[in-house]
Amino acid sequence: MKQKLIAIAAVLIVFVTDGVHAAEQRPNILFFFADDWGRYASIYADTNNPSLNDVISTPNIDRIGREGVVFDNAFVPVASCNPCRASLATGRYFWNCGSGAFLNGKASNWKGYYNPMQSLPKFGDLIRESGYYVQKSRKTFAFTPSPHPKNVRSLGKVGYEQYGLYVGAAKSQAERKSRHDEIVENCRQEIRQVLAGRSEEQSFFFVFGSINVHRPYTPDSGMDLWGIEPDSLVGLLPKFLPDAHDVRRDFSDYLGEVLALDLMLGAMLDELKSFGELDNTVVILSGDHGIPGVPRGKTNCYDLATRVPLMVRWPKGIPSGRRVEDFVSVMDIGPTLLDLSEVKVPATMDGRSFLHKLSSKKSGWIDPKWDSVIIGRELHFHNSRPGNMPYPIRAVRTKNYLYIRNFKHERWPMGDPYNAAELTESDDLYKMGLSTTPAYRDLDGSLTKAWMMSRREKPGDKDLFHLTMHHRSGEELYDLKKDPNQLVNLATAPELRSVLTTLRGRVEQVMDTTGDPRLKDAFDRLPWVDSTKP
Repeated sequence: MKQKLIAIAAVLIVFVTDGVHAAEQRPNILFFFADDWGRYASIYADTNNPSLNDVISTPNIDRIGREGVVFDNAFVPVASCNPCRASLATGRYFWNCGSGAFLNGKASNWKGYYNPMQSLPKFGDLIRESGYYVQKSRKTFAFTPSPHPKNVRSLGKVGYEQYGLYVGAAKSQAERKSRHDEIVENCRQEIRQVLAGRSEEQSFFFVFGSINVHRPYTPDSGMDLWGIEPDSLVGLLPKFLPDAHDVRRDFSDYLGEVLALDLMLGAMLDELKSFGELDNTVVILSGDHGIPGVPRGKTNCYDLATRVPLMVRWPKGIPSGRRVEDFVSVMDIGPTLLDLSEVKVPATMDGRSFLHKLSSKKSGWIDPKWDSVIIGRELHFHNSRPGNMPYPIRAVRTKNYLYIRNFKHERWPMGDPYNAAELTESDDLYKMGLSTTPAYRDLDGSLTKAWMMSRREKPGDKDLFHLTMHHRSGEELYDLKKDPNQLVNLATAPELRSVLTTLRGRVEQVMDTTGDPRLKDAFDRLPWVDSTKP
């Protein structure tokens, strides 16, 4: 009997020891994935290239990059919320995600058709099935979280989801402070409930999907709540936008919400530290596309739309203080986190794991083969054009060039003008800016949009409106060293003919190998396009 007890004890010791080792080998993962967050943080400020990052301070975001690794060439596969998140969840190019390929793609439209989005493996599910405690909060992407323990309450839907709208509605300084403190406390509570929900031997995977920088914003909240003076942005806006006070006001409000992101992240990091979990947690930050409501931003394939932050910190496995120039896609995050979690990456995934870049001690270019990303878009707002037609684009971004193929360039890229002629400069710009429907519906409602529409025929503003809102060429090519703002289309330049041919070939090769439905114009008919809608 004594020998049996000794044997059982030995087995238990091995089991417990193995569990400890497993916990050490499989860290927690906090994925802070913010809606509409473009490449804005003070860590991206560059003394040689003045930008909007010069006027903000984001110490918590910067900490992740400073104590981990910053990917300077991170891009989304598509600059629209739902398609990007479908691509992230499945590791697939958005065009092969079925109902996930559009912003408002409805599974009901797929009755009688095969819908890949329903059957493709989601990386969050695979992490859960491997033994992680998996949870999500706010706006995330497709995967099923672990069962919520009865002793852990959910925060539910509360006002702190958008800082400016919540704090900005306060009627006194005391109420403003109270709401600010509530936001900090709720972010701490997000972490507490994840830690309370898992069992002692489990690591957690938690996705927090902030919607702070998603419109609408409280007018002038950037100035009133964060002290970002609009006129401090003079000369820092993208050159394809008018450097006007109202446009700077709009960007000030957006940047204020970026500072709110930093506040919320800081509260979560502090809470992890208080529980002794911070250094055993992989913290990864990114966003689903660039600024909304701004021409050449969200829904486009220009850098303002597609270039996003990507930083990762984990002291136990990631050498710190590095900046990597290799091109990575948000589509690569799933395979990377599966690899890190020791879960096999499904063959269905087009994305590639960049785990070796995390563990490397190198900076700069690590693998010359990671020299480009493929980007695209189809439909954003469902009735932007008569017949609900998409505006199909495929593009490739390299270190030196951006090549764009506009397949249906006879269509309006930002949606048809519709009743734009009825809008005048005398209309209330903020009221107009809250609505997407008057015209150009693939561009979200905003103060910038309203201002530009109200001055679309004014000298000095007319040219920029035409450049950003009117019809485009079938092909676009930009020399990024000479033209970082992507103002001059060189697609017909004889000296760049070979570059154009090479980049066009890259796009066509990916479309061919992945069976892109656009090759057969399938996105222009059911089930992608619902012809019954107005």
